[in-house]
Amino acid sequence: MPKTVKDALLIDKQTNTNYWRNAIEKEMGTIEVAFEFLEPGQAVPIGYQKIPLHFVFDVKMDFTRKARLVVGGHMTDPPSSITYSSLVSRDSVCLALMIAALNDLDILAVDIGNAYLNAETREKVFAIAGPEFGSRKGYIVIIGRALYGLKSSGAAWWAHLAETLHTLGYTPSLANPDVWLRAAVKPNGEPYYEYVLVYVDDILSISVYPQGTMNALAKLYHLKDAPCKPAKYLGADIIEHYYPDTPTKRTWGMSSYQFVKEAIRVVELELGKVGKKLTTKASTPMYADYRPELDISLLLDAHQAKYYQELIGILRWAVELGRIDIHVQVAMLSSYTVQPRVGHLDAVFCIFAYLKANDRSKIVFDPTLPTIDERRFTKYSWEDFYRGVKEAIPPNMPQSRGKEVEIHCFR
Repeated sequence: MPKTVKDALLIDKQTNTNYWRNAIEKEMGTIEVAFEFLEPGQAVPIGYQKIPLHFVFDVKMDFTRKARLVVGGHMTDPPSSITYSSLVSRDSVCLALMIAALNDLDILAVDIGNAYLNAETREKVFAIAGPEFGSRKGYIVIIGRALYGLKSSGAAWWAHLAETLHTLGYTPSLANPDVWLRAAVKPNGEPYYEYVLVYVDDILSISVYPQGTMNALAKLYHLKDAPCKPAKYLGADIIEHYYPDTPTKRTWGMSSYQFVKEAIRVVELELGKVGKKLTTKASTPMYADYRPELDISLLLDAHQAKYYQELIGILRWAVELGRIDIHVQVAMLSSYTVQPRVGHLDAVFCIFAYLKANDRSKIVFDPTLPTIDERRFTKYSWEDFYRGVKEAIPPNMPQSRGKEVEIHCFR
């Protein structure tokens, strides 16, 4: 893998190809809008900091070469503006999928290409053009767009997209600023909310007609592909689900199948190096008689302990993606990441064996209201303690639209 432009071009020469050159030229053609070249002898504006530019190279899964020009933002002073950029939470995505099914809404996903380049940078920085700039090598360039590597680029892009969504009539949710909603009315006259969920440049549009929002975004930004039904979002597989008793009623679900499948492959590959393999008899995530707090087996060495921590990280992410059936066991074994033992590592392998035997698990966000027999609950009067109390309703609460949602809590 090349480290510099010189290395990349040398590899092309040695292999009689132009893969890296094409990748570099493609990137430079894309980000040209980010630079303002100063004429030779022209002074740099007062207050600007010098910053290095360098390429990051990668080879994709299909062997396509990828070159990304980034800036060394770690060498600049912290900007006075806010650099924080929020992201939509996975819980918000789950709720949005449930609301979509509840209100018979459609969902489209799209990825905005070269998102950061749409926003102006909030930092005053300049660089010296390298060989990737061709005949302009050595020129002073003022960086005017939010390139990767700058401290404020994430916040600058978030603010730019937020302004766009405000213009389209959306407002951020009070519970999650990356869930945007807009009042709308269905063709049958039923009021509801349209939603836009934002994770950097990954956009979900939820509406009776989500293509309308996508068309508006396409006029302002370059979309990598045509909007389509989401297959993946935040690392999880997004699926459509239909119950046998309601074959025409679409619900949405989330699965970690692809992630778990790849994780199992990596674990088995590592075990194969020492002549081991995952057990085929793991019907539960943890053996019934195993107690990790009572384990007195040998402590793992530094290398094994690091491997244990990596496996725990993989399992915790699987839980995030919907594998709540291993939540308790993963939480228990996570308590021993500082000083894990041989028995703890074996217990982790047992969880992976269980995942291998039960890899088709998924969570379906079913909007059906549950049937609850009120006769099962004893009724109490709290009038003596809470006389005349009324529920506090936030004054800025959005108007209720769409089908209602019931929240139940049992103790």
